[in-house]
Amino acid sequence: MTKRHLILPDTQCRKGDPVRHFEWVAQAINDYKPDVVIHLGDHWDFPSLSSYDGPGSLKMEGARVQDDIEAGNETFRTLNRLITHKCKKILLRGNHENRQNKAINKDPRLVGTLGDHLLESPGWQVVPYYAGAPGQITVDGVVYSHFFPVPNTGKPIGGTIQNRLQKIGQSFVHGHVQGLMQGTHQFATGRTIQGIQSGSLYLHDEDFKGPANRHWRGIVVLNEVQNGSFCEMPLSVDYLCRKYEGMSVSRFLNKNYKSAKDRFSLARET
Repeated sequence: MTKRHLILPDTQCRKGDPVRHFEWVAQAINDYKPDVVIHLGDHWDFPSLSSYDGPGSLKMEGARVQDDIEAGNETFRTLNRLITHKCKKILLRGNHENRQNKAINKDPRLVGTLGDHLLESPGWQVVPYYAGAPGQITVDGVVYSHFFPVPNTGKPIGGTIQNRLQKIGQSFVHGHVQGLMQGTHQFATGRTIQGIQSGSLYLHDEDFKGPANRHWRGIVVLNEVQNGSFCEMPLSVDYLCRKYEGMSVSRFLNKNYKSAKDRFSLARET
């Protein structure tokens, strides 16, 4: 019997960013009734623990770890409150959650003050980091991970989707990188594998991307999942907004957030 998977790419929750799309996601889970929901990780963004912005930088002004934790916890409370469909729910840890472990390794005095025990996700099976790399889980022949590391370096396998298919070697889904890539690879034996990279489910912009913030954001539904084979159905945040708010995401943002066109690329879409 085939299954249905519903995938939540990186959500990267931060204080002050719009989060109404979590209501749309919960409604989509109730409507599409998947057998399993898989969150690809980086739900807690942890900008206060970023190694790219050191103490004293403008981005760190007013940054608080507690705010980062609460931003992610609050949206999980929303999801759990609104999801009425009964199914298996899996949460992968991403490199942004792993910022806590890096901070603890750098300063052991933070043990107990930081840690995954502070991240609330009741009812979800959590797949943690293992020895500095994202954990992996295989569901109905599809292997899921926040990203797949190069064996000799630990860095994420990148490049084209075809390169990832050949390096990973089985049907996969991973997050970590913004946007959406999909592909299929058939081997000489006739065996066929499929791969999806999808790493963005949010309404805000990423500062480092600038004009490139017009990347795809949304959820992905996998239909007819069996032994690593599936039929993918991406659903953009604009589609979800039109379905559940009755308007485009651009109109929604401009209606509900001050100076939306200055703050959000999606607010400037037609």
